[in-house]
This record gives sequence, structure tokens and C-alpha cells, in this order.
Amino acid sequence: MTPNSPSASAPSRRSFLASTAVAAAAVAGGMPLLAACGGSGNKDQEGTTSGKAADKLLPTFVASKFANPDVPSKNGSASGYTGKVALSALVASAPDKLGTGAPIKIMSPLWGTAPKGDCAYYKAVDKAAGTKVTWQNQDGNTYGEKLGAVLASSSIPDMVVVPGWELTGKIPNAIAAKFMDLGPYLAGDKVKKYPNLAAIPSDSWRMSIFGGDLRGIPMPSARATFIVPYYRKDIFGKKGYDVPKSPDEFSSWAKDATSAKAKVYACGDMSWTAFNIFGVRASGTLGWHIGDDGKLTYRIEQPEYLEALEWTRKLFDAGVVHPDDKARTGDAGQRFTAGQILVYNNDISNWYVKSAEQAKANPDFVCGAIDIFGADGGDPTLYASQPATIWSFIRKGASKTTVENALAAANFAAAPYGTKERMLVDYGVEGTHYTVKDGLPVKTDQGNQEAINAWVMLAAPAPYLAHPDLPDITRKQVEWEQRMGAFTKKTSTYGMNIVEPSRYANLASPFEQLEIDYVRGNKKLSDLQQAISTWKSGGGEKLRDWYKKLIEKNGSGN
Repeated sequence: MTPNSPSASAPSRRSFLASTAVAAAAVAGGMPLLAACGGSGNKDQEGTTSGKAADKLLPTFVASKFANPDVPSKNGSASGYTGKVALSALVASAPDKLGTGAPIKIMSPLWGTAPKGDCAYYKAVDKAAGTKVTWQNQDGNTYGEKLGAVLASSSIPDMVVVPGWELTGKIPNAIAAKFMDLGPYLAGDKVKKYPNLAAIPSDSWRMSIFGGDLRGIPMPSARATFIVPYYRKDIFGKKGYDVPKSPDEFSSWAKDATSAKAKVYACGDMSWTAFNIFGVRASGTLGWHIGDDGKLTYRIEQPEYLEALEWTRKLFDAGVVHPDDKARTGDAGQRFTAGQILVYNNDISNWYVKSAEQAKANPDFVCGAIDIFGADGGDPTLYASQPATIWSFIRKGASKTTVENALAAANFAAAPYGTKERMLVDYGVEGTHYTVKDGLPVKTDQGNQEAINAWVMLAAPAPYLAHPDLPDITRKQVEWEQRMGAFTKKTSTYGMNIVEPSRYANLASPFEQLEIDYVRGNKKLSDLQQAISTWKSGGGEKLRDWYKKLIEKNGSGN
């Protein structure tokens, strides 16, 4: 079935529009954003909840297994299913429909063209789940802007999906102010009413505590989840290219592979991969870490941060990056499949997506993944992804009927591999959204248009990868994660869902745009250095003291 991933294509860089443009609008209206969001900046919403305080909020874990993985999880990877699953042998994960048919409205990011609200796929899943969902799908690439606007309004859908990369600025505090405590419905044995939610790992639920209460329904994430540097293995073979194993080898290869005259460029923007190559921590709360020297630093203070950006800038300066990537226009994935670029970054799901997409259009197409190497060409230093990275929330004030139908929808979405519910969510209806060929489901054009991105965002089972039509891709995906997982370490804030004080909400906001501008030659190194200095004097040092106390109180995540 489909990868346990939020999208068929990776979202754009983490948007900070929600914490800037919306904040400005709220202030212009004469009140701070948290007031506009119904909150008050209550200090009880700051920090994290851990230990026994967290344990008493968590749902009881009840394992649920309907199929044994062919490639077990290792080194923090997802598990993989490569064998055929007899469609006639699929069983229901829950014996009864949990939904009552009461209407609920759900806002979620969607990458691609949104299906019509009355499409056959939505109708079929609603019928099976006992729900009646009105989807308010929003463009995933600009979701942060829409999310900020909605949270600053008085009209919030019954259920809202929030990806972790949007937890910037005022958004975390707004979550505590706007969404309800699900503890009365899910804490302890109460979750057993929803067996698929009960089977979600406890670490993922622990990451779903916001403002001291269990508010989020998680999409679990494998620890070894990284942006993947994909390459055109078929073209590399034809041209006799060796796969680069160091930054210098990559730069040298890129110059040889680029032919502006032939409109072929080595790569797209490699910033995401550069951060992994040079061992730079993620942005947000995971960016804080106590090093071997005992000092607590943020990612922008790592020497490797500027080194990664400098390496990426040299690629742009050398003319090996496609002009459209430099201009930030068009779709890098389409340039990759068209052979206009030979390497690009995306999430693990794209290995399957691109391979399936090109199976008929270009049978010679072969997508490979470069193992991430270190800055010196040796082993990399990678930092673990959090145990949950996307959540769905239910608005405060929702009726009991609305809450129960929203939870019914989430329970259906979280069905494990090997069940009827998982098959329906991932593939839709046989004969309409997929056909069966040699015992395997193959999506129709209608299936590719409708069975995308929506229901899978509400919740998910423990991380897994499975593509019955391309099982070899599944194995390669999991084995790549396993290899990268061997070089993965946890930061001091791993496994903690941390809400920073609202006064520091926008402190790091300028860096995303600065990074974009710097690698493209539109800003100087001194601009970045000044921004780091301003970050420190403008609150970074005080935020460091705040994190020191938080880690002293709760312990280190590693």
C-alpha cells in the first residue's frame, strides 16, 4: 500500500508566514496574536511534559498486528512489507463502524489537485467508517499561511491537521488555546474503544502533549527519517558516472554532468541534503543539543551550519543547479523525471512515487538514492527525527458527537497494514480506483486523482513502507533508512514536545529566507553572521538559559 508519509511530494521549505504575516495582522488589529487566538500566553502552556506527568496522560498501548513485516525495523527505520497480501484474506481492524454519520469538517494540507468533495473515494471511505466528512483541503505548499489565519480567527473547522514543520512562531501556543484536551476520550484504557489508535506507539502519543494536555492525534515517524538525495541511476549508468561519496566528489561530478547547452544540470537546490552531509541539526526545538563539551547550542551556532550553506552556494555559483531551482519556480520532481536534473532532494515516499509514475511513461527510468556521506567523505552524523511529526486536532467546544466522529475517522485512518480499512484508505474501491493484476492492486487514473493525501493525514499506524506493485522499492527504501539509521544520534530534546515562550516565537524566523538568499548569491556571509549575532543578543542567550532549565528539569532526550 502507500508509504507512511504525508504526501506524494515533499512540501516546500518550512513556512514561517504563519508566524509573521498573521502576527502582523493581529497586532495591526490592536491585539497580540495569542489574544486573537483566544489564548493569554499562559506560562503553563510553555515547556514540555515528561516522566510520570506525561505517562498518566497517555493512552494504553495495545499492540495490533495483522501482517508480519518482511523487512523488520532496524536502526530506527520503518518496517517493510514486500510480499503479496491476498486481497481476499484482508480482515477488518475494528468489527463495528465507530462513526454515527454526524457531519464533521476537516482542514488538511494537500499536495496536488484536490478531489471533488463528492468524489467516489470520499463517499466510499465515509460509508465504511460511518463518517460524513467535508474536506477543506488547502495547498500544502502555502499551508502555514492558511493555518495561521484560521487559528487567528473565530471560525475553526472541527478537525485540523498540523504538520510539525508548521510549529513555528505563535502556532504552538495557539494549539493549546484552540484545541481540546482528548484525555477524557483517549487516556488510559479509554482508548480501547479505538483499537487502531491504541496501537500507536506511546512515544508518538507522548509527542502529542501540547500545553500539558493530550491534544494531538499523531502520525508516527521512523527515527531514521531523512530527506533523500535521489539520483537518476539509469542515466548515471549510461554515462558511466560514479556515485559521489564526498562533497568534493559531488562538486567535481556536478561540473562534468552539467551541460547548459543541452539543458541538463547536475542538481536542484541541495540545501536539505547539505545540512545532513555536514551534520547540522534540524530547525525548531530539535536544533538544541548539549555537545561533548557540555555546551548547549542551537543549530545556527554549529560551525557546520555555515559550512553546509557555503558548499551549497558553490554549487549555485558553479552553474550546476538548474536555473528554475535558482528562481524557485516549477517542480523539481518533474525536472528530475524529465532528465533536466540528475539529482534532487525529497522525502522517502518519492522513491516509490517517481518509480510508479514513470513505469509506463519511461520504462528505462531508474531512481536511486545516494547514501548520505560525511563532510570529509567518511560516515555522516545524522540526527533522529521525532517520534511524531504530524498531528490532527479537534477544536475546543466541539460536541461529544463531533469528537467521537472525528476520533472514528482517525481510528479508520490509523488501520494497520493487512486490513480492509488500510486497503480502502490507500487504494479506494476495486474497479473504480484500482484494478487487480497478477494479484496486485494497480491504481486507475481515477484512483491517482482521488485516493491521495487526505485520509492518510488524520492518523497512522507505526511507521511502515509497503508497495505491492513495486516491492523492490519497498526493500530499497527500508534498507536505505537502516543504513542511515546506523549513523543517527538523538539530540538533547529528542522525544520532547516543547512549547517555547511566546516572546521568543519569531526569533529564528529570518533564517529560512536568509538561507535561501545566501545560497543563491543574494546575501553575503556577513549577513548570516550578523543575523546569528542578532539572534543571540535579541533573545537567543535567554532562550538558551530557558532550555538549560528545561533539560535540567526533564532530563536529556538522548
